[in-house]
Amino acid sequence: MTHEPIPDPVVQVSGAQEIAPGLLVIPNHRAGLVPNIGVIGGTRAVLVVETGIGTANAEQVLAFASEVAAGRRLYLTTTHFHPEHAFGAQVFSGEATYLVNRAQADDLRTKGQGYLEMFRGLGETVARRLDGVTVPVPDLVYDDTHDLDLGGRTVRLRPTGRGHTRGDQVVEVPDAGVLFTGDLAETGQFAIFPWFPPYDTDVSGVGWLAVLDRLAAAGHRIVVPGHGDLGGPEVLTGVRDYLRELRAETWLRRDSAADEAEIVAEVRALLVERHPEWTGHEWIERGVGCLCAEHAEHAGHTEHRGSSAHAG
Repeated sequence: MTHEPIPDPVVQVSGAQEIAPGLLVIPNHRAGLVPNIGVIGGTRAVLVVETGIGTANAEQVLAFASEVAAGRRLYLTTTHFHPEHAFGAQVFSGEATYLVNRAQADDLRTKGQGYLEMFRGLGETVARRLDGVTVPVPDLVYDDTHDLDLGGRTVRLRPTGRGHTRGDQVVEVPDAGVLFTGDLAETGQFAIFPWFPPYDTDVSGVGWLAVLDRLAAAGHRIVVPGHGDLGGPEVLTGVRDYLRELRAETWLRRDSAADEAEIVAEVRALLVERHPEWTGHEWIERGVGCLCAEHAEHAGHTEHRGSSAHAG
């Protein structure tokens, strides 16, 4: 199987859009390995959400944010540890306070180097972007929810628990009704499952669904996905509904004792037919692998509960 070369993942700060007063998004224009990036302003400080991949992208983001801040204090946060979201943070050192949730800091420390090497293997353009990059080290690590006062605007940083990664956090701007999801949500593509056994199996389809159920019930007005077009609550419900489909079709076939290769082929064909306009077909196989493993856990828990009830 041959792969097309990955286009250069360039952050285009010139395309920044103000989606609420003092709240800008640098959209990814559906470019691969480019996240949507936020710049959130208050009267005293400005928070940047995501760096883009590599130092050159991050330098552009920092320059843009510094111009917006016009002397106000700068903060940086990232939604999770993956390289296109966080592996430019070294550029912000000494210019901004980099704060993340504890599980994300743990992911950076334990998995960051492995992901850096894996992404360098994705092709020459990505490797060039990662030249000279080191694994980020946060300045401030918090437990539970962290409310960041920017002056007249409080931004809530909230860990979600295990979903796309073990260390996901969402960024809420309550006064504007805006939610940054990171890769818990995308539009125009199949959900990204970083299922890489035996090296990384922290993604959880079951946990991810529970997170999206909670987020969808919160009533955010504008949802900024990790990749793809901004939208409303339908961004969250769309991904949730897809994950329900993926789980149902995978577990149905697992219940009938089909082997994983057969399940992958059938589920992939079915979901591509249902969502012909979506990109990222390769993530279906990873999602099936994850949910096959979780099916075994789920069956074991169900069996255990049944045995306990019978014994009682």
